[in-house]
Amino acid sequence: MSFSKASLRIKQAIMPLSILFPLFVQAQTAQMVSPTEIQPTQKNYVMNRAPLVSAPFVKLPPSAITPRGWVGEMLRRQNEGLAGKLGEISAWLDKKDNAWLEQGGQHGWEEVPYWLRGYSNMAYISGDKAMLDETKYWVEAILKSAREDGYFGPVNERDGKYEVWANMLALQILQDWYEYSGDERVLQLMKGYFRWQLNYPEEKFLKHYWENSRGGDNLLSVMWLYNRTGEEWLLDVARKVHRCTANWMQESSLPNWHNVNVAECFREPAEYYILTGDKAALKATYDDFHLIRRIFGQVPGGMFGSDENCRNGYIDPRQGTETCGFVEQMLSDEILMAQTGDLMWMENLEDVAFNSLPAAFTQNMRALRYLTCPNMIQSDSKNHSPGIQNGGPFLLMNPFSSRCCQHNHAMGWPYYAENMVLASADGGAALLIYGDCQARLKVADGQEVVLDEQTHYPFSEDITLTVSLPKGQQQKKGTAARKKGANAAGGSISFPLYLRIPTWTPAAHITVNGKTVPCRVEKGLLCIRNEWKDGDQVHIFFPMKLSLRRWALNKNSVSVDYGPLTLSLFIKERYVKIDSKSNAIGDSHWQATADAQRWPSFEILADSPWNYALLPSTETMKIERGEWPGDNYPFNNVNTPIRVKAYGARIPSWGTDATGLCQILPDGDAPRAEQEEVTLVPMGSARLRISAFPPMQE
Repeated sequence: MSFSKASLRIKQAIMPLSILFPLFVQAQTAQMVSPTEIQPTQKNYVMNRAPLVSAPFVKLPPSAITPRGWVGEMLRRQNEGLAGKLGEISAWLDKKDNAWLEQGGQHGWEEVPYWLRGYSNMAYISGDKAMLDETKYWVEAILKSAREDGYFGPVNERDGKYEVWANMLALQILQDWYEYSGDERVLQLMKGYFRWQLNYPEEKFLKHYWENSRGGDNLLSVMWLYNRTGEEWLLDVARKVHRCTANWMQESSLPNWHNVNVAECFREPAEYYILTGDKAALKATYDDFHLIRRIFGQVPGGMFGSDENCRNGYIDPRQGTETCGFVEQMLSDEILMAQTGDLMWMENLEDVAFNSLPAAFTQNMRALRYLTCPNMIQSDSKNHSPGIQNGGPFLLMNPFSSRCCQHNHAMGWPYYAENMVLASADGGAALLIYGDCQARLKVADGQEVVLDEQTHYPFSEDITLTVSLPKGQQQKKGTAARKKGANAAGGSISFPLYLRIPTWTPAAHITVNGKTVPCRVEKGLLCIRNEWKDGDQVHIFFPMKLSLRRWALNKNSVSVDYGPLTLSLFIKERYVKIDSKSNAIGDSHWQATADAQRWPSFEILADSPWNYALLPSTETMKIERGEWPGDNYPFNNVNTPIRVKAYGARIPSWGTDATGLCQILPDGDAPRAEQEEVTLVPMGSARLRISAFPPMQE
């Protein structure tokens, strides 16, 4: 594997070259801009083709970014854990009698593409030959499944209607494969398939539950192909897909309240907006996002308390979200941040990635749980229904915690890593989310640059970005510059660099080669236009501070944030190993040769009190910073590099209910014990946590 475990190497900002070479002062401007000001002028990457609405940013090819630091460590653990080894144990991925490998195969319909879209991108990022070979094996099978009429993949026909939900996932896999390999067969298959969709009777198209809800995924693939071929009939397919998809543009309701559907499908109107330019459609996506959170999202962590399906009256932070829901929400945020450039999507993406997703797995990422909740005092194998909607061991850390999350979780971290640097529509680069990585991309009129980002963000306030020009590029540009009499000191490339200034930072400070860049903290993006030379450095400082959020609909409970991190009560966790086969969720199945001893499940039980109210005063809280963990894994509640000392008091009446869950949040006047010091840790590092606290009086 090539995932680097490089430790942080924050360098001192170098002396401005204008001091050493006063004749060669760099032309540099910096200003806050609106994403709508970014005009599509570059031809390095495929952008939206007219008449589609242009986007300010575009995702780079899958292998363009090498994640390091904790994101790289997440991918390393994921590869060595469940995501990388699932083909060895999941019956749904068994190659014998698999519907994606054999005509008439009996299993693997959605599970194969659920898993493969994450696994394949892990392979592209790492360059691991065995993983690339495995990816190609499955991709070849998908390509070979195309029929003369254009249809591809397994035939899942019910009530005389084809169900094409799994095909939508397979299209995403093929698109990534094409962007990685340039395999033209992908375009031919997609053209044939969309011809089939155009000709398929509309009264039969997208009528089954999953495909009807999730037609937006199909819509996005149609526009992806249109951008590469320009064939106008594809726009007719796009309109048909939207007509036949569930209506996600209702004013005050949703087509259904299934948590993964909501996280995945609320973006469909914004995708349709790309086709029509109708701002009402774009607004509908924002309305859907806020509607679910206004009713069921009065909790920290960026999500909403649905369990599997939202239920009236079940809004307490003890309600959870599927692991599938986390990764689908992150994917939606990633798509929307590139499409709109809106900070809201970038910050929600980080909220889910930092505070919700890490705690859904054991630290070695060999087991996950179906539901993870903002307030969660046990992760056991008991049936907690109807306290949570699902009946069964849905809080257990289990390699077989429902076949959807078991396979779909694999795409969360690879997709996140691939979005840490984007190309801008005007030939520049954009850092809209932050993480330790190296990105290789084309800027300006096709010149290649390498952006090296070094940071422990979000556990650090500092980010150092170094611009590198490949040696051949330096010589080429240097020669051109000398001919023009411009920069005899060496080559340079002029391009804009876009940086998100988080809304939570009070006084961001940015320098280019040691020179301060004007940076007003306001809604928008900082654009630095510069003649970039090899070795130029941008130092970014995002000071973090403690802040509080109140959740009025949940008894005015309070959460504590430190920059983008939400904090949770430290609860001592006791792990109990149990047999996975005896506790596997009903729709998960083992391969006959799988060794259950190598894939145990774990109950996590509380070995310290959890029923605390919190003194909601940041002035009485103290931040404690520790050493960065040597294994690059900060999501450990014992070794986390950030802790906060605060004051709280136990509420003796706040215990467990008849279903074994923590009771709903107590009333504000519930009797409290004496005040004492408590420890808070990042929410993402706490598998057991209280992150929405009853407030104490100051």
